[in-house]
Amino acid sequence: MINNKKALLKWAALVLGGVVLAVLLVAGVAVALVAPSLPDVKQLADYQPKLPLRVLTSDGVVIGEFGDERRQLVPLAQIPKSMKDAVIAVEDARFYEHGGLDTVGITRAMVSNLMHGMRQGASTITQQVARNVYLSSERTFSRKLKEALIALRLEQELSKDQILEIYLNQIYLGQRAYGFAAASEAYFGKPLKDITLAEAAMLAGLPKAPGANNPVANPRRARARQLYVLDRMQSLGFATAEQVGKAKEEQLALRGVNNPDRLHAEYVAEMVRQQMVAQYGDSAYVRGLTVTTSLVAADQAAAYQALRRGILDYERRQPWRGPEATVKVPEDAAAQDDAIDDALATRPDDGEVLAVVVLEASPKQVTAVGRDGEEIKLGGDGLRLIQTGLSTRADARQRVARGAVLRVTKNAKGAWEVVQLPEVEGAFVSLDPRDGAIKSLVGGFDFGQNQFNHVTQAWRQPGSSFKPFIYSAALEKGFAPATMVNDGPLFFDRGTTGGQPWEPKNSDGNFEGPMTIRTALQKSKNMVTIRVLQSIGTNYAQEWSGRFGLDADKQPPYLPMALGAGSVTPMQMATAYGVFANGGYLVKPALVSKVVERGDKVLFEAAPPVLDDSTRAIPERNAYVMRTLLQSVVKNGTAARAYQALRRDDIYGKTGTTNDSYDTWFAGFQPSRVGIVWIGYDTPRQLGVRGETGGSLSLPVWTAYMQKVLKGVPVEKSTVPKGVLLAEGEWYYDDYPPGTAVAGLDVDTAPALGSIPPGGVPAGAVPGFGSSPPAEAGGTQGQAPKQPAQTQDRNWILDLFRR
Repeated sequence: MINNKKALLKWAALVLGGVVLAVLLVAGVAVALVAPSLPDVKQLADYQPKLPLRVLTSDGVVIGEFGDERRQLVPLAQIPKSMKDAVIAVEDARFYEHGGLDTVGITRAMVSNLMHGMRQGASTITQQVARNVYLSSERTFSRKLKEALIALRLEQELSKDQILEIYLNQIYLGQRAYGFAAASEAYFGKPLKDITLAEAAMLAGLPKAPGANNPVANPRRARARQLYVLDRMQSLGFATAEQVGKAKEEQLALRGVNNPDRLHAEYVAEMVRQQMVAQYGDSAYVRGLTVTTSLVAADQAAAYQALRRGILDYERRQPWRGPEATVKVPEDAAAQDDAIDDALATRPDDGEVLAVVVLEASPKQVTAVGRDGEEIKLGGDGLRLIQTGLSTRADARQRVARGAVLRVTKNAKGAWEVVQLPEVEGAFVSLDPRDGAIKSLVGGFDFGQNQFNHVTQAWRQPGSSFKPFIYSAALEKGFAPATMVNDGPLFFDRGTTGGQPWEPKNSDGNFEGPMTIRTALQKSKNMVTIRVLQSIGTNYAQEWSGRFGLDADKQPPYLPMALGAGSVTPMQMATAYGVFANGGYLVKPALVSKVVERGDKVLFEAAPPVLDDSTRAIPERNAYVMRTLLQSVVKNGTAARAYQALRRDDIYGKTGTTNDSYDTWFAGFQPSRVGIVWIGYDTPRQLGVRGETGGSLSLPVWTAYMQKVLKGVPVEKSTVPKGVLLAEGEWYYDDYPPGTAVAGLDVDTAPALGSIPPGGVPAGAVPGFGSSPPAEAGGTQGQAPKQPAQTQDRNWILDLFRR
């Protein structure tokens, strides 16, 4: 019996040995066949992954990333210890002990796979680097063999820290993020160095299943994985029980579209992307360019919030247009959830403006639900906009009932209210007039809905915000702020115009007789500006406007130019008003301040502009006197509400409104900041039922912005330059003192030579010159064709601006 047992054991040992020998022989042959095709891993010592184009504010806030992969290359020494510990705890606890392969893990996985099929892996961090860099993720024995061989080679050629650094920068973690630095920005909107233990554990749970464990898509599974990582860290001694307990209680704030802390600068990021691709070609997307802009994060946030608030306030004053849609909402709870999800799937939230579906509606209360499933109750002032739609007699297009898709937001008091997605558009840009650095830029209400950048691409008529350029030109012809000009009617007959008669008006239809230029600009009097332009000549005024960086060809040299009948962009107006602000220099706007390639190689760094005779646009004394005039507009004129809100003696500006209120402007500045606001429809039409003005619509946006960015900034005192004198309570050029300056213009000043082309207006040049204007309109007569802002270059004579 004993001999039989010995014989059995002997045969078993021989069989096992044969099997092992056969396995080794097969493995050896496999290695011999596979080895020649394995990559040279020495190149990983100089790890150079594809890095995206990143765009930053001047204070380091990321505002855009462009490329197939979001990635940042961060040295191991700069990665927080909590992040490294969390990854090692959950992915490869014996990382610093094994030689690339974890034999214990391999044995466990082999047994499981033989019993249940190819279900488990035992990949170490080194093996994952091998797979992520060189191989596919297919589950085959040949791929696993290659992975193991490459891992062994990596351990021979690289240090453990080098391998870990590659892993932490290479691994895919969802949301197009590769590496933990990019994932920290993608999920939490913060640099990796600033993450907490709880956030590190959440990120460390992603490599196993970036889709299933994604906290954005699957918050419950992500939470379960995070708790597992924290428990592993505690069991391995990477964190104390107290630290883990606090981490488990921490509420994580995920970065998202509706995150109030998210900085919106999409139009700026797109401007930079276009510029970098034009400069460096498609390689801009992969060579790791980091572009630092002149934007200031706080300024940009203030501009974005001010413009959106101004546009939404305008929409609150408009009639209710009706629900965006009406869908059938079943009574069954599960079916109801599906119907709501379907209804909102194609109507994403727009920042703080959320899409909801109405469940119940009455004149006193509306109950609605959003995409997060939370019920929202609205009542009182929150229903003001839709009162007509809650009536039993409401028109079918406006009726609000169960299934209506509405937009809601929180008002200043934190209560929900119904709003409408704006149809109107807007633009805001601010810059430092001393160096041209753009501090904030918002090209429209929502980049996701309309990528057209109204700051740089929208050619619109500036209205009375153009008048300061006319008065600036007049100062060089001997005019002074005290010059008296008649605010009386003007009439140009057929013989003068070569077409229909033209009888311009003031915005209010009233005439006040003789007044000073200062008073005329404060009140934005059209008749006075036209008479001044008659006197100085339209060709001269056209040339003078070009000194400010405006396109002179888009300011035709005819009398309507006095009322801003040409075309400008908001960016051009910012540059132009900067000339008044900085003492007379034309400083081009600048956005990109530095471009750095991977490895901190500086490709470009902006130099400060030179302010000398080569950049001087107008005399310093001209800029000074114009500032006093623009200060009067803010203190006592059409922009007085800005002074009432800011209470500063160093703010200046001018309102602008088109005929029929097609466009509203405010162009203003403080010596360190120029701000330009434009609001209008892409397809021009009247703003508001009764017609909005620059003072009612654009000025509040500018004021809200300046209240934030000028907080704590000392009031700047003006220094009187050479060449001006104060006489009889008013400013004059010293070579045009009282008695020699233009004292006034006659009541019936005839058109200056060149104001109307000899022989009348050329045929076809100004079609519709003499058609009748609306009764409330001031300025020219005639209706402009409705053209979108993208292609707008309307006939300059057709729509004159008021105030």
